[in-house]
Amino acid sequence: MDRKLPRGVTVRGNSVQVSFSYQGQRYRETLRMEPSTPNIKAAARLLEAVKHDIAMGKFDYLDHFPNSKHAMRLSSKAGHLITVDKLLNDWLKRVANRAAYSTLKDYSSAVRYHLIPRFGAMRVAELKTSQIEDWLTELRLSGKRKNNILIPLRQAFEDALFEGLIDRNPMDRVRSAKQVRSEPEPFTKAEAQKIIEALEGVERNFYQFAFYSGLRTSELIALRWENVDIERNVVHVRSACVRGIIKETKTKSGWRSVELLPMAKKALEDQFKRQANSDGFVFFDPKLLKRWKNDQVVRKRVWMKAIRKSGVRYRKPYQTRHSYASWLLSGGENPLKVANQMGHSDWGMIRKVYGRWIEI
Repeated sequence: MDRKLPRGVTVRGNSVQVSFSYQGQRYRETLRMEPSTPNIKAAARLLEAVKHDIAMGKFDYLDHFPNSKHAMRLSSKAGHLITVDKLLNDWLKRVANRAAYSTLKDYSSAVRYHLIPRFGAMRVAELKTSQIEDWLTELRLSGKRKNNILIPLRQAFEDALFEGLIDRNPMDRVRSAKQVRSEPEPFTKAEAQKIIEALEGVERNFYQFAFYSGLRTSELIALRWENVDIERNVVHVRSACVRGIIKETKTKSGWRSVELLPMAKKALEDQFKRQANSDGFVFFDPKLLKRWKNDQVVRKRVWMKAIRKSGVRYRKPYQTRHSYASWLLSGGENPLKVANQMGHSDWGMIRKVYGRWIEI
């Protein structure tokens, strides 16, 4: 082509290229158009618009070159390019090294099974508060579960706002779902005895100790003999088994020493005689001769069996803990002591959850 081209416009094969300086760097952008006279004039007009916006301090790469490899890095509107899918997956990679195993698993589940299927294909800047709230209304889940699902979305968008990918955060106006606390349904001592008597050996010891110690199932599974002091009538709770992984207790107050009631002590004494495992854990799977894998295995294999055989109305295994608390409080035990035994930092939670069992 022998005609003179406008300055900054060149022909590259079957395309037209424009070049310009921005922030001290030289950039070249190829326009997917044939190098005809009209197209070259159009490229020149585009280049003049680019230079004008740069001179006026309002140039945004995305506005002029949305398909450029530089657009995401240089645009103040990068949120128009990034999908929610990418935003969430990048966020998961960042938190992988600082989140606990069980927490990361919950985040990943929320992202992959709830957030990405619904919002993944959308551009970050397109997501609106109303869309999120409408979706929440449709979800047939508890308020607590909804709020947990929103955690990755909230944190990922906070990061996006901080990094300048978006000008507003749609999550700022998304209200947390109302949580309805389920009332404790403790077993009576007679019901508990029926459940205990429906079991034998190490399985019986597990739930007898659960009823009379108030430990969570995760704490029972993680209890080691080195943390049992029969002579001093106490066990030291130091860890929990969460999703099959042994970790420290959830809170500082969860790290505690529990005074043994006679029935709890009796269960431990019998369990000590039945040691058949070599891993140091107090309670073990009699089939595998090592600690229980997780709380679901115990529930399905032992708790369900005990409930069926006993004829007692089904309640979740966590009600053994509620039973322990309600029995102590109904018997006139100091609420603060009960709070300490159960791993609460103060007795406020005891008052809130078990108020009707407190002797006044």
